[in-house]
Amino acid sequence: MVVEPFVSLPRWLYLGVAAGVLVSVVVAVTFLVARRLFPDRGESAGGGQSGRSTEAIRRTEIREYLNRIDERFVEDAEVAGNRVAFLLPHRDVAVTFDARTFLALERAPTHVILAEHEMPGVALGNRLPFETPELSFGPEDPAGREERVGAADAAYDVLGLSSGADEEAVRRAYRRRVKEVHPDQGGDEEEFQRVQEAYDAARRYAS
Repeated sequence: MVVEPFVSLPRWLYLGVAAGVLVSVVVAVTFLVARRLFPDRGESAGGGQSGRSTEAIRRTEIREYLNRIDERFVEDAEVAGNRVAFLLPHRDVAVTFDARTFLALERAPTHVILAEHEMPGVALGNRLPFETPELSFGPEDPAGREERVGAADAAYDVLGLSSGADEEAVRRAYRRRVKEVHPDQGGDEEEFQRVQEAYDAARRYAS
């Protein structure tokens, strides 16, 4: 009979298989319990979809900003075979959180903006290739304004530009530097952040 070969197997083999199954069950249960006690950043403690990822938060902020400046947009649109988070159809401007999409659309006629997860939604206005209305967020600190103006030279330096470069030169330098320092391309996270901040500052003061 088919059962006879199994009956003749040594006892230690059965014990080993049973022990392996038991350990696997314990590991699986431990993983599930740990997942509920220590959820990922993008998840809630309940493990469902009520937790908001950083990208979801930034999407909400960008959505609110575009609504405040009365700019029409479409979410999750397709541009040249690539999906972007936001598309401003009347301006032919796209916003993406994905570096690969940003690089893929570099030669597309659509102006593409790479939005990092650390970038507040309101900072999008500094990167849009058209004039945007100034939004009031309380009284402006004159000392802070002078400090930002004083940082313009440093921003140009990070991008490898001379002071007073025009906006197109700033944009070209930014695209070049992003390719060099983006973490997805083997770059350094801290340097990538410096390039993003420098781009925001340089665009503000570009001639």
